[in-house]
Amino acid sequence: MPRATKAGAILVKLLSTAETGFFYVKRRNPKKNPVPLEFVKYDPKVRKHVLFKEKKLK
Repeated sequence: MPRATKAGAILVKLLSTAETGFFYVKRRNPKKNPVPLEFVKYDPKVRKHVLFKEKKLK
């Protein structure tokens, strides 16, 4: 079960698609936004902006 935060939101891991293992942690409310998150953010290990996709936070 994902960790609960305020107002029913859950914490999710945004994992780099560059396969570096770098990730961001983001809060998302699954009732308001049922679509998995995807962002283009900076990955310092490859020193580029790459796509980050949502995974479960263990």
